[in-house]
Amino acid sequence: MAFATSLLPAPSPVAAPELASFLPQAKRKGAVSLVAGRRRRGARIGVRAEVNESGSALAADAFAQVKHVLLPVTDRNPYLSEGTRQAAATSASLAKKYGANITVVVIDDKPKEQFPEHDTQMSSIRWHLSEGGFTEFGLMERLGEGKKPTAIIGEVADELELDLVVLSMEAIHSKHVDGNLLAEFIPCPVLLLPL
Repeated sequence: MAFATSLLPAPSPVAAPELASFLPQAKRKGAVSLVAGRRRRGARIGVRAEVNESGSALAADAFAQVKHVLLPVTDRNPYLSEGTRQAAATSASLAKKYGANITVVVIDDKPKEQFPEHDTQMSSIRWHLSEGGFTEFGLMERLGEGKKPTAIIGEVADELELDLVVLSMEAIHSKHVDGNLLAEFIPCPVLLLPL
């Protein structure tokens, strides 16, 4: 089974062994999605990922230019949900491979004071990223603003001029993040990880 990514309009597959860690998960779950919607300066680049049957990992090295990764945390689990843990591990792996920075944005509609496990959740985020080799990362808290998480992710990605957002499909399935709005308003590629 191989993982192939094509950049539109000019597909150019090359070997990308760094994506090999996604293959076992993709084989179990059926697919890995990489969605992009770059809107800066009017340009729009589409990225599509598929799982192939051939057995060799091929992909356009779309991650080579990644220098700043956003990890949105939208769940309220103080120990992080499986999807968020997977997104944290993937963010750390990609950032480590390409020398990128990570910014974590914790998003919740309730203020910190109404979330007694807030400190536990922050410790969990630190622990999971340190397991991937990251002890220094940016941390933003967007709590109690009354905005949709997708809008906040878009604002942060735009303000910080991020290169990639890493998110589990769990955030979309749980209705924390709107997948339609992701494709429309996030100004950089979004890596969606299967559950």
